Amino acid sequence: MPTLSWMTREIDVKAADAVPYRLLERDDALSFGDADSGNMLIQGDNLEALKSLLPYYRGAVKCIYIDPPYNTRSAFEHYDDNLEHSQWLAMIWPRLELLRELLAEDGSIWVSIDDNEGHYLKVIMDEVFGRQNFLSTMIWRKNYSPKSTARHFSEDHDYILVYARDAERWLPNLMPRTEKQDKAYKNLDGDPRGPWKTSDLSARNFYSKGIYPITAPSGRVIERPPGGNYWRVAEEKFWELDRDKRIWWGRDGGAIPQIKRFLTEVKQGIVPQTFWSYEEVGHTQDAKKEVLAISPSDVFITPKPERLIQRIIHISTKTDDLVLDSFLGSGTTAAVAHKMNRRWIGVEMGDHAVTHCVPRMRKVAEGEQGGISNAVEWKGGGGFAFYRLGQSVFGADGTIAPGIAFAPLAAHIWFSETGVPMTGAADTPFLGSHDGQGLALLYNGILGDKRVSGGNVLTRNTLAMVRASAAAFAGPITVYGEASRLGPDALKAENIIFKQTPYDVRAR
Repeated sequence: MPTLSWMTREIDVKAADAVPYRLLERDDALSFGDADSGNMLIQGDNLEALKSLLPYYRGAVKCIYIDPPYNTRSAFEHYDDNLEHSQWLAMIWPRLELLRELLAEDGSIWVSIDDNEGHYLKVIMDEVFGRQNFLSTMIWRKNYSPKSTARHFSEDHDYILVYARDAERWLPNLMPRTEKQDKAYKNLDGDPRGPWKTSDLSARNFYSKGIYPITAPSGRVIERPPGGNYWRVAEEKFWELDRDKRIWWGRDGGAIPQIKRFLTEVKQGIVPQTFWSYEEVGHTQDAKKEVLAISPSDVFITPKPERLIQRIIHISTKTDDLVLDSFLGSGTTAAVAHKMNRRWIGVEMGDHAVTHCVPRMRKVAEGEQGGISNAVEWKGGGGFAFYRLGQSVFGADGTIAPGIAFAPLAAHIWFSETGVPMTGAADTPFLGSHDGQGLALLYNGILGDKRVSGGNVLTRNTLAMVRASAAAFAGPITVYGEASRLGPDALKAENIIFKQTPYDVRAR
C-alpha cells in the first residue's frame, strides 16, 4: 500500500510510544451533577490524555468524532507551506494511533476536514486504520449562501472521513424516515393494507422467464415493458401478485403494470446517505448561534451545529455507548452525546475547557433547551467529572514515580499484562483474572503493612492474603511486589509467577 512521506515521518510514527502515562486528577470543584456517571471532561494536551485513557478505555469507545485544526495557513505561528504541512502531519499521526487503540472492535471514527489536508488525511488514515476499513466520506454543505469575498471559489462544504475499527463488524443505524418520504405513499385503490407506491417490473438483463405477453384488465395486450426489456418476474409469479392485488394497472386498467410496495412492508428507516445538506443538519451560522446562546462573550471560529453531531452519533451508537472527542473545542460533541443519553469523554487543552466547556455542560445537565434539546425531548439530568493531567506514573528512567497510589499503578500493570482495560475497583491485592491467569499487586501498603519488607513483599503470609482476596480463583497468579521470600521451587509449587517492582513494570 502506498505511504505518505514527510520530513519527520520516522520520528512521528513512533511518537505515541514515547508519550508518558500520566495520572488523571479529578477536580470536584469543576465537576457537576452526577459526577460518577462516567462522563469525563479532561483539560490537557490531548496526546497525553489519550495515552492516560488507554489503561481504562482501550477498545471501549463506540464512536470517536474529532474536528482537528484544518491547517488553513493560520494554525502555526510562522507559516511555511512545507514546514507547516509537516507539522500538521506530525500532530495528527500519533493521535490517530492512540484513537485507534481506544476504538471498540465494532466502533467507528469520524474526522472533519477540508481540502487543505483532507487528501493527505485519507492516505494517513488508510495506513493507520487500514484501507479496508474506510467506510465513506460525508459531504456536509456548511454554508447557505456563497461567499462573495472568495477569490476563486466559494467553499461551501467540509468532508467527514469515516473509518471503522473493523469494517466487517460495523453496521450503521438506519436514519428515521421523514414525513416527506412517507408522503410518497398513497392508497389510490383503498387497499386495506394501507398506503403504497409503485415500482416498475422491468429487467434490463436477459431473463429467460421474463418474456411473455400480458393482457391488462382493459384488454390491452402488452408484449414486454417499454424499451424492449424483460419482465423481472416469471409469468406464474406475475399473476400470483395480481391475484393478491399487488399489481397496479392504472385508474383505467390499461397502464403498464407496476408492483405495489406497501409502506408497512418497507424498512422503518433509511440507509444513511453521504451528502448532508444544511437543511438537514444545520450550517455554520446555526452553530455560532448555539455557542452564542451559552457564551455570549466569545464565539469559536469553526463550531459545528448540534444537528450535525446528532446525526453522527445516531448512525454510529446506541444508548449508553461511549463517545469520545479529543478536540472538544466549544463542547458540542459532549453536549449532544449527553442529550442523547450516551456516555462521553471530551478532551480540550486550552483555558476554554474551564471557561466554555464546563459552563456549557453544566447548562446541559440543568436542561438547557438549545440545539437538539427539543428534538430529543431533553429535560436535563446526569453530570460529569472534570479532570486535569497530573504527574507521570513513571519517571524518565522507567521506574515508578514517587507518590503514585495503588489504583493507577494497578490499572497500568493490568493493562500491560492483559492488553485490556481494568474494570475492577482495585481495592485488594488480587486485581482479577484474564484468560485463566490471575494478577496481583503488592504495593503501597495495600495489605495494611507499609513497613520496609512488609506488606509489599511476597511471603507465605502475604500470599495467603492474596489468595483470600482472590476468592474462588484457583489458577496461576502473576504477583508484582518489591521482593519475594519464596524460592523458585516454592513459587512453582504454588503456581506463582513473581515480577519485581519497579523493574518488571513496563512504562510503555
